[in-house]
Amino acid sequence: MAKAEKKISSAFIYFFGSFGGILFGYDIGVMTGALPFLQADWHLENAASLVGWITSAVMFGAIFGGALAGQLSDKFGRRKMILMSAIVFMVFSVLSGVSPDMGEASAYYLIIVRMLLGLAVGAASALVPAYMSEMAPAKARGRLSGLNQTMIVSGMLLSYVVDFLLKDLPGEWAWRLMLGLAAVPALILFLGVLRLPESPRFLLRKGDEAQARKVLSYIRKNPAEIDQELASIKETAKEERQANQKTSWSTLFSGKYRYLVIAGVGVAAFQQFQGANAIFYYIPLIVQKATGQAASSNLMWPIVQGVILVIGSLVYMWIADKFNRRTLLMVGGAVMGLSFILPAVINWMMPNMNPMTIVVFLCIYVAFYSFTWAPLTWVLVGEIFPLAIRGRASGLASSFNWIGSWLVGLIFPIMTASMPQEAVFAIFGIICILGVIFVKTCVPETRGHTLEEIEEQGTNRGRVKASNPEN
Repeated sequence: MAKAEKKISSAFIYFFGSFGGILFGYDIGVMTGALPFLQADWHLENAASLVGWITSAVMFGAIFGGALAGQLSDKFGRRKMILMSAIVFMVFSVLSGVSPDMGEASAYYLIIVRMLLGLAVGAASALVPAYMSEMAPAKARGRLSGLNQTMIVSGMLLSYVVDFLLKDLPGEWAWRLMLGLAAVPALILFLGVLRLPESPRFLLRKGDEAQARKVLSYIRKNPAEIDQELASIKETAKEERQANQKTSWSTLFSGKYRYLVIAGVGVAAFQQFQGANAIFYYIPLIVQKATGQAASSNLMWPIVQGVILVIGSLVYMWIADKFNRRTLLMVGGAVMGLSFILPAVINWMMPNMNPMTIVVFLCIYVAFYSFTWAPLTWVLVGEIFPLAIRGRASGLASSFNWIGSWLVGLIFPIMTASMPQEAVFAIFGIICILGVIFVKTCVPETRGHTLEEIEEQGTNRGRVKASNPEN
């Protein structure tokens, strides 16, 4: 067994360590193409609330999946929980594709199944960043953790392409295959993760130093670097034991950790409340409302968005460790906010504005989102939380992220049914600007620091804020 383990390459570990993002991305994107056919098949064209629930049900389940996986990963390990997530994803993807046609009851069946599917999606969104941040060296953590985002957007693009290729099938078959084929990447993930090692930080926390050293030898070439990293992790663990601290939900908001938890959870929440998923879930319907063309004939637009996202994720991997996290978040958030607000301003000044103008601005939004907030949210979530609370805090951040995603997916069709699209996006634009202010005032810089250094700097700042609240 030991010899087999030594054959694991760092490239294999990083690839399959981040492959869970494919599941996450595929399910974000697949409903974009499936929804127009599902609406026509089940006659839901005028049922905005029901459409919102079907679309957002996965995100609702993910709220609980992220929190649950965070707790269980602290007990059983990141690797085992990723395997469980892949199994759950496979089962409920198939069940989504074989939804019975029972009138209105069909919609409720699909909503429930997609909620259960969301448990796996939420788990993957919490576990993958935590696993990758604990495996990657500090100097390359931003770039390697960015693999998660590349996997997510690749999954989205894959789903858009699958949707486009299946669009000429009979409507009732098209959306079923689109949803059911999500089981394929889940199976690939399961088979790949079977060979992955456990996180060295989790192993040390459980007292298995020999195995932790072995895992680090797969991904660190310098023995001195291995010794230094083990010593750093052990020192942090020793301090935690000396404090005899028992991790609980209340621990997250104790004076020592409050600042870092608010920073990480806040960034995760803002990422979704900024409205990105309104574009990803509903772009064919957005174009339909702008141009009057049928949504099912606009499935090339999701592919355009997907290509922008993949290119942006590659740009991020190139610049990840060259610019500060906070700088990228603030620049990206400002441009994203303007991309949402300007169409409303132009439409107010020029009522006869070309309706496709809003789609052009949405592409600008997606471009900047793709190499700033999209990847950096998960990088920060993976690296900002101290070891003692990382599982729970990552799960909490993931849950808040999914609360935002769920609410955006649920209310966007309702909002656009009652007000102009430009006004809806302007509201999201204001949230983007508020996100920039939050990063400026509440988020510490993490680029180039070890996880232990981030903990020390963040908790020290938290203590200062606690003792000087006026600052």
